[in-house]
Amino acid sequence: MKIIIAGAGEVGFHLAKLLSFESQDITLIDTDKERLNYAENNLDIKTIKGDACSLSLIKDADVGNSDLFISVTAKETTNITICALAKQLGCKKTLARISSIEFINATEGVSFSDLGVDELFSPEELAAIEIQQLLDQSAFSDSYEFENGELTLIGTKLDPSVPFVGKSVKEAATIFPDIHFMPIALQRKGTQYTIIPRGDTVFEANDQVYFITLKEGVEELYKLTGKTKESIKNIMILGGGKIGLNTARELCEKKFNVTVVEQNKAKAFEIADQLPNAMVIHGDGRSVELLEEEDIDSMDAFISVTENSETNIMSCLMAKSKKVKKAIALVENMDYFQLSHSIGIDTLINKKLLTANNIFRYIRRGEVVDMTTLTNMNAEILEFIVKPESKVNGLSIRDINFPRSATIGGVIKDGRGAIVLGDYIIEAGDRVVVCCLPRAIRKVESLFQ
Repeated sequence: MKIIIAGAGEVGFHLAKLLSFESQDITLIDTDKERLNYAENNLDIKTIKGDACSLSLIKDADVGNSDLFISVTAKETTNITICALAKQLGCKKTLARISSIEFINATEGVSFSDLGVDELFSPEELAAIEIQQLLDQSAFSDSYEFENGELTLIGTKLDPSVPFVGKSVKEAATIFPDIHFMPIALQRKGTQYTIIPRGDTVFEANDQVYFITLKEGVEELYKLTGKTKESIKNIMILGGGKIGLNTARELCEKKFNVTVVEQNKAKAFEIADQLPNAMVIHGDGRSVELLEEEDIDSMDAFISVTENSETNIMSCLMAKSKKVKKAIALVENMDYFQLSHSIGIDTLINKKLLTANNIFRYIRRGEVVDMTTLTNMNAEILEFIVKPESKVNGLSIRDINFPRSATIGGVIKDGRGAIVLGDYIIEAGDRVVVCCLPRAIRKVESLFQ
């Protein structure tokens, strides 16, 4: 695919980096020469210095023959304008980064697609949605829903007391024949290798395991893994930026008791005006004394989303030391993900990774409608729509020449989720959720084309 990215900031550079790994034809546009030099020296991409709003410049970038135009500059009006120009010049698909959720939620009387913008996305809103999903499944380290929860991805560490520890996947299925979940990926303690479980794969204590489950399977997983579904009611948010504000607003609408701690006095007053149902504290959230004064030990969840990753990590560690049930930290450095479970923080989230997940489905072959990446693991979860001409259409799962480094976690048929085994026959219209390692992606995509 020919992909053009306008904006070489953190999100733009990260997208260019990930997409270049996919052997895509990438062009990165920015006005900052230093950013472009760094990108050109570290990535196999083309760069163009200049204003992407310039018609002559995007024509020189051959936007008319591009498959995807992604605008991620700091200004949302610029992003919308550039995408509209790119579309009129012949680009097949355009995506614009915005900060105003009002635009995303606008459905009456406004059509951004008519303007030439196929999709709007907000990294801050994606992060806020991720936080809410994590709070919904508070005992688990990761959670992701497909089709409004018809299938749910859940990640958890297996304690030694879990009844299927020491047993193979096949043995566990025999012992618990009525379960409604399927293991799709695991990582052994102390390693960085992702394993796609097979029937003879043995569960070990302290494995980080990801399951695909039905709605009823979530409760079964709570029971079998010995996790307790914690009641989340009181939530403290450190940082009143876009993510903190969006998260606080949506949690207030759901009747949670929300406390926001913001260091900037003017911003704290502004948040208090916008969120009358939240308690807003002006102060330095790094102060243990301040947090203790605000009863951090009575909080059920602590969410740190300041602009400083180290502040977020340290404040979450402090919250966990005060017995807060759930701690979530926003980090910018991808390397920190390897540390999350070992240092005691429940979950780390990253705007760049969430944005990449949101955009990657546009470059996947086959009818990919959703995807996510497993935290700490080198694996992707893809949701395909089976077309009549797909190679898998009409075949039972056991008869598909599926790579060993991939597995089918579940199927959504006629709007209903199902955990399926080898005798299930895939049909056109099915939505199939697949977990695969990077080396298997091309092969899996070809099966659903």
